[in-house]
Amino acid sequence: VQRIRETTKQWRKQIRIGNDPPDLDQAGILVALAYPDRIAQRRPGGEAQYRLSNGRGAVIRDGSDALARDSWLAVAEVDGDARLAKIFLAAALTAAEIEAEFSDQIEVVTVIAWDEREQAVLARRQRRLGELVLADEALKDPDPARVTAVLLEGLGSLGLSVLPWTADLQAWRARVEFVHGVEGEAAGWPDLSDGALLEGLADWLGPLVPGMTRASHFKRLDLTAALQGMLSWDQRRRLDELAPTHLSVPSGSKVPIDYSAGEVPVLAVRVQEMFGATVHPAVAGGRIPLLLHLLSPAHRPVQITRDLPGFWTNSYPAVRADLRGRYPKHPWPDDPLSAPPTNRTKRRAG
Repeated sequence: VQRIRETTKQWRKQIRIGNDPPDLDQAGILVALAYPDRIAQRRPGGEAQYRLSNGRGAVIRDGSDALARDSWLAVAEVDGDARLAKIFLAAALTAAEIEAEFSDQIEVVTVIAWDEREQAVLARRQRRLGELVLADEALKDPDPARVTAVLLEGLGSLGLSVLPWTADLQAWRARVEFVHGVEGEAAGWPDLSDGALLEGLADWLGPLVPGMTRASHFKRLDLTAALQGMLSWDQRRRLDELAPTHLSVPSGSKVPIDYSAGEVPVLAVRVQEMFGATVHPAVAGGRIPLLLHLLSPAHRPVQITRDLPGFWTNSYPAVRADLRGRYPKHPWPDDPLSAPPTNRTKRRAG
């Protein structure tokens, strides 16, 4: 202590402040001037937790310390923990002292950013000292282009599932993706995969979102118009030719084709409805054979094949032997190629 007193006396003499007792109320601002990167602001709702002006988090190691009640501190000693440093020595500070002594370092900044918790674009005007926010207010009339860009960034983080998809639109998208895969990039079909849509958000969705600021606003989107507008008139016509929604089977039924599986679309149809079919059904101008899910009368798959003629020759006899006793009301002819196709039972057919 004696050495400290002697050193203090020498400093006082050099800077000509005399030997009056020190004003301990000035300790905070003195520490702040010595360590401006360690000015600390208490976090909202954070008991004894602070944010330093250098951006690090910090906590008073003993939460019962009287300093833990102060909104502002100047930290003299802190450990090196990068996540949440422990404060060992600090002095109280006031907002007025910060304004008076650091006015030349305080900046007014405009913040337009995506808030993950609110799932919204927040536009604020803030007065900052380093990473500390001294004042914060809503920004009036933020730049619309910037708001739109941030909104799309937010959508990118949330994923396309937050958009108002319908089952019909998802089915249409799967058809376009199928044709895109068959025809190749050179044919000019748009890539509607998740990755491509997210990468091109500004192009296909950007014109539809001005005025929107939060994820809940996406439900107002006409998503169907936005996506279908990516196809030319000729592509829309060819889509129905290359990837029809339904296939007319021998029984006369129009059975939906499922393109959601990817490269090979699926046609799920009862065996009896395909009697007489000698050619395996295909799409894309006959280039891609459908994956047939041949169903029992209970609509359970009895065979999955891309070779219908081969099924009649090789597998049908075993299927017939297995199922005709379980489903006696349904026809199981010896020769399925000469039998009339039907979507009815024997009794209804008669």
